[in-house]
Amino acid sequence: MAGELLPGENLIVKVHQHWIFIAKSLLVPVALLVVVAVADFTVIKNTGIHQLRTYVSLIAIAIAGLWLIVVWIRWQSISYTLTDQRIKIESGVFGRQSKMIPIDRIQDCTTRQSIFGRMLGYGRVEVDAAGAQGAEVLDHLPNPGSFRDQVFVQSERRRGAPSSPATPSGI
Repeated sequence: MAGELLPGENLIVKVHQHWIFIAKSLLVPVALLVVVAVADFTVIKNTGIHQLRTYVSLIAIAIAGLWLIVVWIRWQSISYTLTDQRIKIESGVFGRQSKMIPIDRIQDCTTRQSIFGRMLGYGRVEVDAAGAQGAEVLDHLPNPGSFRDQVFVQSERRRGAPSSPATPSGI
């Protein structure tokens, strides 16, 4: 990451999507394995064709394994980087796409969390920047409130405003 920073730029945080992204994506292959297991122990077992049981089980395990690999690669291919100068959103495996949002152009940063997102610590952050065509959405972001607060702090620092109010010395 050090080679990707601009001169004088400091890394604040670099994250991937929350692990729930992987869990949601694995619902289909897990359901496939459950269906095959139930069929293996009930329907196919009673047919007397033992090789069919083996083939069906191996095919289901292979499909689930490939699905897991694809989901893992997709999860690893999306990253969100916050520095003191910009937000960088990178995605893609073979072809890489990067989107930069300068910190000093950010007008609004909103978080959205479902009840499960609040329980598990993930959510959506929507970043509105001047001149942008709509908000940029950072989905399944771990600790979205913390990320939003860091964006606000960096935005205020970039604009030259103090990040925290001064406390009176007489108290």
